[in-house]
Amino acid sequence: MNTAKKAYIAHAKDGSDSSGLYELHPLEDHLRKVAILAEKYANKFDGCDWAYLAGKWHDLGKYRSAFQTYIRKATGVNPNAHIEKQSDPRTNHASSGAIYAKQKLCKAGLPIAYLIAGHHAGLPDYVSVIGGARGSSLLEVLEKDQNLLKEALRENIPSDILSSRQPKTLCPGGFEGFHLWIRMLFSCLVDADFLDTESFMSPDKSVQREKPVSMKDLHIPFNRYMADLMNHCKESEVNSLRAELFNQCRVAACEPPGIFTLTIPTGGGKTLSSMAFALNHALKFKKNRIIYVIPYTSIIEQTAQLFKNIFKDYSTAVLEHHSNIEPSEVSDEDYLSRLSTENWDASIVVTTSVQFFESLFASRTSRCRKLHNITNSIVVLDEVQLLPLKFLDPVREVIELLSKYYGVTFILSTATPTGLNEQKSPFGKKLLKGLNSSEIIASPFTYYKYFRRVNYKIPSEFTKMQEWGEIADQLKQHKTVLAIVNSRKDARDLFKLMPSETFHLSALMCAAHRSQVIREIKIRLSCGEPTRVISTQLVEAGVDLDFPVVYRALAGLDSIVQAAGRCNREGKLIAGEVVIFIPSSKLPPGNIRTSTSSCISVLNSLEDQELIDEPKTFESYFNLVFAQSNCDQHKIKNLLVDDACRMRVQFRTAAQQFQFIDDSNTHTVFVQYDDYSKNLVEKLRFQPTRNLLRKLQRYSVTLYDKEYMELASRGYICNTESGHTIQVAEEIYDQFLGLVVEPPTRAYIF
Repeated sequence: MNTAKKAYIAHAKDGSDSSGLYELHPLEDHLRKVAILAEKYANKFDGCDWAYLAGKWHDLGKYRSAFQTYIRKATGVNPNAHIEKQSDPRTNHASSGAIYAKQKLCKAGLPIAYLIAGHHAGLPDYVSVIGGARGSSLLEVLEKDQNLLKEALRENIPSDILSSRQPKTLCPGGFEGFHLWIRMLFSCLVDADFLDTESFMSPDKSVQREKPVSMKDLHIPFNRYMADLMNHCKESEVNSLRAELFNQCRVAACEPPGIFTLTIPTGGGKTLSSMAFALNHALKFKKNRIIYVIPYTSIIEQTAQLFKNIFKDYSTAVLEHHSNIEPSEVSDEDYLSRLSTENWDASIVVTTSVQFFESLFASRTSRCRKLHNITNSIVVLDEVQLLPLKFLDPVREVIELLSKYYGVTFILSTATPTGLNEQKSPFGKKLLKGLNSSEIIASPFTYYKYFRRVNYKIPSEFTKMQEWGEIADQLKQHKTVLAIVNSRKDARDLFKLMPSETFHLSALMCAAHRSQVIREIKIRLSCGEPTRVISTQLVEAGVDLDFPVVYRALAGLDSIVQAAGRCNREGKLIAGEVVIFIPSSKLPPGNIRTSTSSCISVLNSLEDQELIDEPKTFESYFNLVFAQSNCDQHKIKNLLVDDACRMRVQFRTAAQQFQFIDDSNTHTVFVQYDDYSKNLVEKLRFQPTRNLLRKLQRYSVTLYDKEYMELASRGYICNTESGHTIQVAEEIYDQFLGLVVEPPTRAYIF
C-alpha cells in the first residue's frame, strides 16, 4: 500500500476487494497510451505529430503534489475526482501541459496549448473580449498558471514524457483552415483520453465497443434488399423512373471524391439512390463510414429504421444520434454525463443538421469528440436546401475544407434547387460564394415533369387571412386530407377544431409516439379509410405519406413544394390538390418570415401556377431570399480567422454564436410515453449509461422556457443528478397531443 501511494496516478477507483485497496491507473501509462491513440486518429489527416505531443502532455499537471494528494483522498468517495473543476485549484491540471507546450515549442506550441487547455473545459477563446463567452481565455491560462507548471516539473517525470520534436506537418487549408484543424486534433485528443480512461474506470463498457462493419459487408444486404424491392414493385412509369435514377447514382459512384449534388424530385427515391452511390463510392475509394445528415430530428427515426431493416444482419451497423441525448454544458464535466457522448465509431451514422454542423463549430469536448471520425467518410446532406441562411457562408467553407483536406465526399441531396450555387444581387454584389459541385443525375430537371402529380391552388389575395375555424370547415369537406402549419401552437389550435377521428403530429410528441401515429396513418391510407391529419412541417421532408389533398400554410416556396411531395405521391390520381392558405396567426420569427415574403413576391409574378416548381421560379425565389439575408449573420468567420494574429481564434464565442436553432431558451425532457419508456426514465435517475441514453432518444421532447418553467413549478418534471430532465407526472403526457401543460378535455377516438 505504501509503495502504491508513491506512484503518480492519473485515475483511481475502489478495488472493492477484501483489502479495500484502490485500483490505480499509472499516470505515465495513461499519457503514453493517449499519445499513441491520438497519433493513430490524427494520422488520417497528417496531424499525428501534433496529436502525439498533445497526448503526452495533456495531463502533466497531474504530477503536482497537490493533485496527487487530492485524488487519493477523493477517490472512493467521488468517482469524478480526476475531472478538472475550475473552482478547485487542487484539480487544475490542464494549464500545465498547455504552458509547457508553449515554452518548449515557442510559437509552434500554441496549437497544442489550445488542445490541452481545453481537454476538459472545452476549447478556449484566444483572448477574453466584452460580450464573449465565459471562461478563461488561452492567454489568461498561459500567463496566470505558470507556477502550477513549476510545481509539476519538480516531480520525477520520465524523460520520454517531457521530450519533444518540433512538429513538421502543416495545417491543411492554411490559416483559414486553422480552426477546423485544431478541432480535428482536439477530437483526436479528447476521444483518446476518454477511451483510455474508460478502459480503466469502466472496462465493462470499454469491451462492449465493437469494430464498425466493413462497407464490403454492408454492400451484400443492400443489393439483396434492392433486388427484392424491384422484383416486387408494380410496373409503372414512376417506378421505372426511380430505377433509372437509382442506376445513375450507382454508376456515378465511380467519379473521384468531391462534392456532389443529387437532385431528384420528391417521390423519386432519393434515400435509397443516395445510399447506392455512397456504398459503391465507399467501396471504390475505401471510405470509412457513411453519415446521413437530416434536417429534422422528427424524421431521423424513419431513415434510421429503414437502414436498420436493410442491414438487420449487423445490429451495430447503424447509429442514430442527435443532440437531445447530450447533457447541458454545466454537467459536461461530470464523468457520468460524458458517457452519453458519441464518437461516431459506426459504419452508418444517422444524425441531424444541428448535431453535425454545430459539432464542426463547437468548443465542448462532448461535441468535438466525434470529429476525427468524419474524416475519410461520405456525408449525405439530406434536404440541403433547409440549411439556415444565417450560417450558409461558414457552412459552405467548412464543407469545402472537409472535402479538400480531410477526404470527405459530400452528397447534397435535394428535391428542389439548393440555393447553394453562387448568389448575386441585381447589382452584381456577391451574396454567397457558392459550392463547386458535380450533379449526379444527368439533366435532373427533365424528370420533374414526369413526377409532377399535383395542381396548386394559390390565394388570389395574399392580404386576406383566414381564422382557424374557416380552415377547419374547409378541411372537414375532405374525408382524407393533410394540413401542414408553421408552429406547434398552430397545429394544436387547428386540431382542437377538427372532428375526433383527426390525427395530430408535432414535435411535442416524442419520436416513438410520432412513429406510432404515422404507422396508423399509413395503414388507414393504404386501406382507403378516411384520414385527416394536422401536422407541423415535420412531415414535409422524408416522411412517406400520400394524400389526395394537402393544405399548406403560407411559407417559403421550398416548403410549399416539399409539402406537395406528400400529395398524390404514388401517382394514383390524375392530379392531387395542394391548397395554399394564409392563417391569421403570426409567423414564427427568423428565416420563415424572409422566405415567406420572398415566396409571396414570386407567386404574385407567376403567369401559370404549373411553373411553381420550375428551376427558373426557384432561381427567382432564392435571389430574393439571399438579397434579404446575411449568410454570416453572427460574423462567425471573423471569430475564426484573425488577419492580425493568424492563430488567434475565438473558439468558445464562435461556438456560442453558431447555433442552428437557438436553444438558449429550450430544454429537453425525457417523457413517459408508454410502459417501456417509463422504465427507461426511472433508470435514468440512477444509471445514465450510453446505451440507456441511446434508447431514450426516441422518448424526448423539447420545451421552451415558459413551458418548462410551468411544468417544473408544478413538480411535473425534475432534473436528475446527471443533468437530464425527466417527466415525473404521468398525466402531462397526452395520448393525442404529446407533452402538454394542461391536458385536453376532449374525447378522442381512432
